[in-house]
Amino acid sequence: MNDPFFFGYGSLVNRKTHDYENCQTATISGWKRAWVRVPQRSLSILTAVPNKGGEISGLIASVPNADWAALDKREIQYNRGTVLIAENPVAIYEIPLENRGVPTDENPILLSYLDVVVQGYLHEFGETGVQAFFETTENWHAPILNDRADPVYPRAQKLRKIETELVDWHLRAIAAPQP
Repeated sequence: MNDPFFFGYGSLVNRKTHDYENCQTATISGWKRAWVRVPQRSLSILTAVPNKGGEISGLIASVPNADWAALDKREIQYNRGTVLIAENPVAIYEIPLENRGVPTDENPILLSYLDVVVQGYLHEFGETGVQAFFETTENWHAPILNDRADPVYPRAQKLRKIETELVDWHLRAIAAPQP
């Protein structure tokens, strides 16, 4: 039996947050990432959004024996859909259109969550991958809740100083007024 695969574009890019061993980098076309609010949460979370000209990189990993239970539980806010990568069906988790809204001041982005995502992109794609993550993600107007000292995100990771500095630099860059 061939195991099915999923495509991760946020925290699932960080291999420290899961036990799926058969992983490799991949890119999907026709999608972008966005921070969104959902009715069940007071925080903004990432989702993939169909976008005709978009392209995002991430990580694909196999799901041994098609045992989706743990991943479906982790991604409970999301629907599991399908994308094609090299003409092969791959699962992707996305927030359904009817459940996603634009973040407001009451829906911050957890810095511990963002740290995990950026750490994954840095490990998999280097600094250019981190830059691409910030450039291919929308709704950065959501406030950032700095929970680094006491992380709220359940899969928070310890970052090296250079990693936190990289996250902070990109956050300052997107907050800077554009000429």
